[in-house]
Amino acid sequence: MNLKNKILFTTAFVVVFSLIFSACSVIETATNLQKLKFKISGVNDFRLMNVSLSGKTSISDLSWSDALKLKDLLTFKSFPVSFVLNLDALNPNDGKTTPIKSDATITGMEWRLLIDDVQTISGNINSPISIPSTGQSITIPIKMELDLYKFFSDRNYDKLIDLALALGGMNKDLTRVKLDIRPTVKTMFGNITYPGWITAVNKTYSN
Repeated sequence: MNLKNKILFTTAFVVVFSLIFSACSVIETATNLQKLKFKISGVNDFRLMNVSLSGKTSISDLSWSDALKLKDLLTFKSFPVSFVLNLDALNPNDGKTTPIKSDATITGMEWRLLIDDVQTISGNINSPISIPSTGQSITIPIKMELDLYKFFSDRNYDKLIDLALALGGMNKDLTRVKLDIRPTVKTMFGNITYPGWITAVNKTYSN
């Protein structure tokens, strides 16, 4: 093999090796970005018929006018609640526990809210959310509005009140809330949507 051929062979080898290495790096990055972790960290500003239940343990903790307003709920067969669900997102690609350090950007996220394992409302987050590769989580606040009576019409007034207080009162029981999510993550390949749903719960991260 003459010098010219050796140079061409060496150049071709370097180019092919670089392409393979780059492709592997891209694939690994895309794979790691699909390992984002999520959990429910809290419920804030819970309101029933626009009456705040924050810090309350029973209807007796409400003012007389607010308690009277809630007594009329079942007359209209409606139990409208609103609250902010806090979803924590953690990017594990910090370069310490994973080979690659890479920030993650969620470009969209479908979600389905479950209460007592009953699927209720659904929605989507269309604004980009950046999750840095610092090993620290960020909180994504999601505004929720639904009518509990629509999904739990088999429960009487007292049980619906108990449910509302369990979700948004002083002694919040976040084990009764789950969030199915399907994120879309920005990668070098373009946007990649998770192939399946992730169920985010309280206390432990899901991925």
